[in-house]
Amino acid sequence: MRMNESETIELKEIYTPDLKKEVVAFANTNGGTIYIGVQDDGEIKGLDNADFIMQQISNALRDSIRPDVSIFTNVELVQKENKNILKLTVHQGTKKPYYLSDKGLKPSGVYVRSGTTSAPASEDAIRMMIKMTDGDSFENNRSLIQELSFMSLNKEMASRQLEISQVQMKNLGILSQDDIYTNLGLLISDQCKHSIKFAVFQDTDKLVFKDRKELTGSLLEQLSDAFKTIGFYNRTKATFHDLLREDERDYPEDAVREALLNAIVHREYAYSGSTIINLYSDRLEIISLGGLVSGISMDAVMLGASQTRNENLANLFYRMKLIEAYGTGISKIISCYKGLPVQPKFENVEGAFRVILPNTHAETISVKEEKYLPILQLFEKQKEITRSDVEEALGVGTTYAINMLKEMLSKDLIKKVGSGRLTRYRL
Repeated sequence: MRMNESETIELKEIYTPDLKKEVVAFANTNGGTIYIGVQDDGEIKGLDNADFIMQQISNALRDSIRPDVSIFTNVELVQKENKNILKLTVHQGTKKPYYLSDKGLKPSGVYVRSGTTSAPASEDAIRMMIKMTDGDSFENNRSLIQELSFMSLNKEMASRQLEISQVQMKNLGILSQDDIYTNLGLLISDQCKHSIKFAVFQDTDKLVFKDRKELTGSLLEQLSDAFKTIGFYNRTKATFHDLLREDERDYPEDAVREALLNAIVHREYAYSGSTIINLYSDRLEIISLGGLVSGISMDAVMLGASQTRNENLANLFYRMKLIEAYGTGISKIISCYKGLPVQPKFENVEGAFRVILPNTHAETISVKEEKYLPILQLFEKQKEITRSDVEEALGVGTTYAINMLKEMLSKDLIKKVGSGRLTRYRL
């Protein structure tokens, strides 16, 4: 009786390298059997070099398919109609998705059985197989991208005199025990697909953009770039106590640092959206996706409770001394504003968490005083300004510049130093 191809039976007249696609497809679906030496129409042709072909199949399974599928396969020599053929039995694997090692975890490398053919799996199907096999933890799941580099990670680890060998990468969860990069590996690699979107607005709303940029690369690089970018706009206001000068930033640097770390470490990376940083004239907002971990309330967080969504990422940051202790970020932010008239806010809604850091000097720049901002911004690049600096920045005449400076002096926005041609103005 002739054999027929089906969802679980594949017929091959001769051995070809494409055989490994059928093996991957069966391992990813419900298993099946491949007969070699049989035509598509079921006619038995037989093989003259069955032992050599068995060795080829063994090598292909070992070298061309990941994870290791050999324990779910068995090849044996059988006789049909007095002719030698090979019977390759493939069982459904337990570490799906299986894929061609030279193609990777993408449709061109992952196959599933569909009727009597082996077809590329969709990216959604690949993600579903990964989730079903690896569990719900995004950072522990196998990355769809395996061609990763770690220049930023290596640089940061070297600066801290920390080892980052392959063994360490496995211990940290960057590599699986099967030498496959996890999503944590993707997040801290130079090929990270997530980003931070940074925007600066003219006023207290989103009507007028002053600047915008997208920060990409490894999460470590994004963290550094975000801190530097905020620092560029984080103006310094000088105050004097007797003869001592004290410089204070609009936003406490420690508060900014903790808010950034919380946003990066605790966000839900299963969502594809970006972390958002919005800088207004009176506040800095940092919005991360995912919200609080299920079961943790806002009240519990304010008491110091912490449940890490990305435990391996948090452990890596702790090892790199970016995080000093778990569950202390919110309290550190609050302590940075202790005794100040403005206080930070924390908002949790379904799917997002927002930290609002108020500008500690916002009260000195009311909405009615926005016309002075171009002059105040001159102090971002220099400690003292002159009347001619104002004329040039505003494109106005001497009289208008003098009147503007007098108004700012009367409102105690600036201080006058010297007299006559040596007159200067400071914050």
